[in-house]
Amino acid sequence: MAIQSRLTPLHEASMDDAQRAVLKEIVSGPRGNLDGPFLAWIHSPALADHAQRLGAFCRYGTRLELRLTELAILFTAAWWQSQAEWQIHEPIARSAGVSEAVIDALHKQTLPPFTRDDERLIYGFGKALYETRRIDDDLYAQAVQAFGEPAVVELTGLLGYYALVAMTLNVFAVRRGSEEPLPFDEP
Repeated sequence: MAIQSRLTPLHEASMDDAQRAVLKEIVSGPRGNLDGPFLAWIHSPALADHAQRLGAFCRYGTRLELRLTELAILFTAAWWQSQAEWQIHEPIARSAGVSEAVIDALHKQTLPPFTRDDERLIYGFGKALYETRRIDDDLYAQAVQAFGEPAVVELTGLLGYYALVAMTLNVFAVRRGSEEPLPFDEP
């Protein structure tokens, strides 16, 4: 699918050696393409290198199951109204088992009708962190009880990483070329 942005297009022939090295690592990894925020980050190969390694861990390596990871990503995409982040992750979340009702509510930024306690907890954790910039003792204890302390550390990192992704996509107006309307109204 074609990607559009306000960035100056880069072509492999015009890239420097550091950019080519990062490009090779990104396309040979689990992503397989230069998509989303990497279109921007590759303009700064050092940032791209560090961010893509963190992103690969956050997306593919945490202790959270894919359904919960994608729920946290979609929550972040909706919070930041990140067009491309939503376009990329909404179908992945659906195939990972996030229900249509939850996806629809996240998109509308209303309280989702959760039927699973672990999803309710991921949502509550993300909402508290983004709204108050803190997690109270009770919510923290619930998250540690449900997922374990290492997974709570990873969830926090995942929410922070995907906020960085959303900001990057928003600043550089990255969009997936599509006949579909944008998921969010532009301000």
